[in-house]
Amino acid sequence: MSARLSSARTRAALRTSARTSAELLLILVMLAVVLWVLGRMWSVVWPLTVGLLLTTLTWPAARFLRRHRWRPALAAAVVTVVFLLAVTGIVALIAVPMSSQTDELTDGVVEGIDRLRDWAAGPPLNIDDGQITSALDSAMARVQDSIGSVVNTVATGLSTVVNGLITAVLGVFLMFFFLKDGPRFLPWLGRQLPGRLAVDVPAVALRSWETLGSFVRSQALVGLLDAVFIGLGLWILDVPLVLPLAVLTFVSAFVPIVGALFAGFVAVLIALVSNGLTDALIVLAIIVVVQQLEGNVFQPIIQSRGLGLHAAVILLAVTLGGSLAGIVGSLLAVPVAAIIAVIWNYVREQLVEPREEPAAADA
Repeated sequence: MSARLSSARTRAALRTSARTSAELLLILVMLAVVLWVLGRMWSVVWPLTVGLLLTTLTWPAARFLRRHRWRPALAAAVVTVVFLLAVTGIVALIAVPMSSQTDELTDGVVEGIDRLRDWAAGPPLNIDDGQITSALDSAMARVQDSIGSVVNTVATGLSTVVNGLITAVLGVFLMFFFLKDGPRFLPWLGRQLPGRLAVDVPAVALRSWETLGSFVRSQALVGLLDAVFIGLGLWILDVPLVLPLAVLTFVSAFVPIVGALFAGFVAVLIALVSNGLTDALIVLAIIVVVQQLEGNVFQPIIQSRGLGLHAAVILLAVTLGGSLAGIVGSLLAVPVAAIIAVIWNYVREQLVEPREEPAAADA
């Protein structure tokens, strides 16, 4: 005879499930409200995030100066100036050699286009100049017909560039203030909060800061590996501007997806116009292999060790961040996931029941 279900236990299980579902629903509503508020304040949140990322990158130098009895304002000012000079030097290292070879690169581009036309005119395509001209005329007609959308796209791009410059300037100013007054923030925050929050919030903030620093350092290491391997491949193929391209690869590693595409496009283009189609295809293959190794091997392993996250979690976080918020989402996905893990681990530590000490034996 089969056992009958207990009506009392069934009602208790249903009440527990309903209560748990209501609590989870309230938590989800609270998270939705928080995300909505952050979205409305994005013009402030994004420069603040950039300032924090820059601060984690420059804080070791400022801390070194402060430990050697430099005043906080002077140490922050010196580190900020040195950072701006380093950024200017990187830009010069990339731009100056390229500008000095502008004529050579332009001639190479024209020659590359002629090679492509000659190749298209031969077998198996057999495309003559008339067909190419007709295709160009058709393309120009389409551009003229869609001139309005092109203008809107250009205006949107210019607006994005201007907003990016404003965000960068605000981020540098915030970096200076964080370097100057950062160590006083947590004690001040603790004094503003009541009760248990005065201990919990500064503790979580300190752990989140350490996690953010690990993220920036791991990202820099990943960019260095990209720059070394791709630069070595370019050097073996005798592609010009190896050092500027390696520096560009390192810098672009901090901008997910678009940074790698842009650096790879520039490297392939220079290889095409200087060394020909074969070397350009080899460079493309090198970049694809290195990027695949970075995305699937180097980055998950390095960041999982530095952030305490599993490699699969990092891959899923980047995928989810990119689908929700594009490039910015991909950039912030890993540190946000790491900070969520920090908060979760801290909450678990506070909720764990203390172990009962065994009773001392009677002497």
